Formats: sequence, C-alpha cells, structure tokens
Amino acid sequence: MAVSVNEAVPASPVRDRTPPARRIGGGRGRSVLEIALLTVLAVVMLFPVLWMIETSIKENRDVYAVPAKFFDFEVTLAHYRDVFVAPGGGLSDLSVAFLNSLLVAGVSTVLATLLGVPAAWAYSRFTLKAKKDQLFFILSTRFMPPVVVVIPIFLMYRVVGLIDTPLGLILIYTAFNLPFTIWMVKGFVDEVPAEYEDAAMLDGYTRLQAFRKFTLPLLVPGIAATAVFALIFSWNEFVFAIFLTSSDSVRTAPPAIAGLIGGTTVDWGLVAASSVVFALPVLIFAYLVRRHLVAGVTLGAVRR
Repeated sequence: MAVSVNEAVPASPVRDRTPPARRIGGGRGRSVLEIALLTVLAVVMLFPVLWMIETSIKENRDVYAVPAKFFDFEVTLAHYRDVFVAPGGGLSDLSVAFLNSLLVAGVSTVLATLLGVPAAWAYSRFTLKAKKDQLFFILSTRFMPPVVVVIPIFLMYRVVGLIDTPLGLILIYTAFNLPFTIWMVKGFVDEVPAEYEDAAMLDGYTRLQAFRKFTLPLLVPGIAATAVFALIFSWNEFVFAIFLTSSDSVRTAPPAIAGLIGGTTVDWGLVAASSVVFALPVLIFAYLVRRHLVAGVTLGAVRR
C-alpha cells in the first residue's frame, strides 16, 4: 500500500519568528535612568570648570563671600583686564607668559610633526635592521616622567647655555613629543596600503613624490590628532618650565599662573581668569581641527 509523504513525515510545528514586542515601559525607564546618571556625571565633571568661569567674572568681595554666591553677584571683566594689562599700563607678566607658551608650544609641535611624520613613514614602509628594537628604544624615552630627568637636563643646559631661554624649552619639548609622534603616526601609516605608492612609482613618481602626493593627504586626520596631543603636552608642561626658566620674560604660562598662588592673600579672581584664558588656545585649536581629530582618533578602528 502506498504511503503519502504527508502521512509518513509528520509536519513539524511552524515556529513563530515574529520578534517579541519590546517592553516599552522597561526600555523607557532604562533610558531615563541612563540620562539621569549621565547628567549627574556631567554636572560633577563640569562643576569645577563652571565655578572657575564664574569666579573669573566676580567682584573680589563676591569671591570671598560666605555663603558663596552662585547667582546674585555683580559681573565684572576687571580680572581679564588684569591678565593682559599691567597696573601701570603695558603688557602684564601673565600676557608675556602666554606669548611665551604660544611660541614654545607651537614651534615644538611643528618641529615634532615635521620630524616625526617622515620617521614614522620610514619605519612603516622600509625593512630596517633591528627595527623593533629601535622602536622600543624610541618609546622607552617616554617611560620615565619628566621630573626624573630634569636634573641631568638642567646640568647639560647650564653647560651649553640654554638655561632660561625659549630655545631650551623648544628643544626639550620637541624631544619629548617626537617619540609619541613617531609611534602615533606609524600606526596611521600602517593603515594606508603601500600599494598606492607602488602604483604611483610605476607611473614614474619617485618614492618621496608618491609619499607626498598620495600617502600624505590620507594621513592628515592622523597628523592632526597627533598634533593636538603634542600641543597639549607642550602647552600644559610644568616641570621643565619651572626648572629651566627663572625670568618673567622667558617663563611660560603654567609656572606664571602657579606663582599667583602664595603669600598672605590670593587674588582668586585673577587666578580663575588666567586659567580660563590659558585653556582657550588648545580648545580653539582642537575645535578648528575637530573633523580631522575625530577621523584620526577612529582611524584603524576597523581592519581591512
């Protein structure tokens, strides 16, 4: 007797593949909780910054008021005027310190970038003897904090006459930023296929021309991200600046601002205004290169 397929093989129950309905109430409650926690965290993190900005625009009597005044105070820009203008007229010592910081941090960042990008490209593209050992040695120069080597550097600078000079700070900041720049940019160069340069050389370009015309434009986001971090180090550096400089005409902003705190009375309004002005250049530079910065930080996150 013939048996039909339907009778021989029982049909299996059909599974319902419809996705279960989301629990609207639970998801919304979780989102509200996350937003609340992030808001609390943002307030805690930003409160010192907001308090610094508020102190910089308060009168001195409101700065020292007890209890503290959060809203009901008179706004003044006198502290910002004192940052740039001396009591007798002319440039103040703080404004000179800010100009010194701009010079030292800007030149050292440019030098570290100009020297570090070709070196990173060479380490990425060429086969060198003991290349890993060389890269480890370059990185090892950043293992120790600056305070460990400041005394030997001070003694060497005293012999060659670089104490209390902008050139001395530029050289030491470049030397400390160069290993970081090489390692950072090398990672970005590794993400750019070497076949681009090989194809360019087949078309008649030299290796340096192929690097300049094809590889270098692709490295702009990574170079911008590296330059921002190098600028932050040079701009915020305190140890070398306070040990290797002594005069107000050469001193940079970090030790100059720290010198405002001391004695019997402290002008906290001037300290806050100086801190706000000190934070602006790096923020402005990071904002100007924000597109390249985001692209550079995320470069290499997805492997080919």
